[in-house]
Amino acid sequence: MDALAAEEIKTAYRDYTKPQRADAVDTVREFYRENHAKQTYAFVLEKKAQYLQFNRQTMTPWAALDFLNTLVDDSDPDIALPQIDHLVQTAEAMRANGEPEWMVLTGFIHDLGKVLCLFGEPQWAVVGDTFPTGCGYSDKNVYSEFFALNPDSKTPELQTKYGVYSANCGLENVHMSWGHDEYLYHMLQPYLPMEALYMIRFHSFYAWHKEHEYQHLCNAQDDAMKPWVQRFNPYDLYSKNPNRPKLEDVKPYYEDLLAKYLPGELKF
Repeated sequence: MDALAAEEIKTAYRDYTKPQRADAVDTVREFYRENHAKQTYAFVLEKKAQYLQFNRQTMTPWAALDFLNTLVDDSDPDIALPQIDHLVQTAEAMRANGEPEWMVLTGFIHDLGKVLCLFGEPQWAVVGDTFPTGCGYSDKNVYSEFFALNPDSKTPELQTKYGVYSANCGLENVHMSWGHDEYLYHMLQPYLPMEALYMIRFHSFYAWHKEHEYQHLCNAQDDAMKPWVQRFNPYDLYSKNPNRPKLEDVKPYYEDLLAKYLPGELKF
């Protein structure tokens, strides 16, 4: 495949005006209308208090992955496969490219936090692009016009450049919109390297790693980690394909990988 053809394939992804999913124009647009209207700063703080005690359920990583067989992401304009298929595609593309072992594992589990749907959370509080709450919105966020529906947009102190934060405070001190990224990031902090944790927490933060917005909140650690998130992103995005590897064919490899890095059971 020549470079021009490869670029044409890439630009076909995340095109919200001409999505690859036949139903995505209405489904994805409505998803972001609800997401942007309801993801307030107060809501994020409430969900962190509710979920980050990890006292709801104990599951093996495989049990959580099995649940993802039932989930199709309403925010994805590109493909309507169960999440487990997307995870296998992502990880296998990394493995084929000789990426580090910990990164292959990260690709395989990066959406594991979507088990929040298992606990009754609606998809607008689980999936989709993420953004900082508690400060002004960037118009580089997808469907940014829907932030006008968010009560925070009427709160002046939450709409300044820095909002509740300070210059270069670091993203570790920023309250991102609530969802699977934030949830899993906190859950796996004891087990994975910093690069992996940034991939998990910020892979959906496109306004930052693609559009380079919100740099005024970033510190030196964020700047050092951003290239790792950018390295992860093409695997997450461009590995999507209706012809996917069969889980049963690669399961023994990932069983060993999970056992090497994670405990036998995780607290959700």
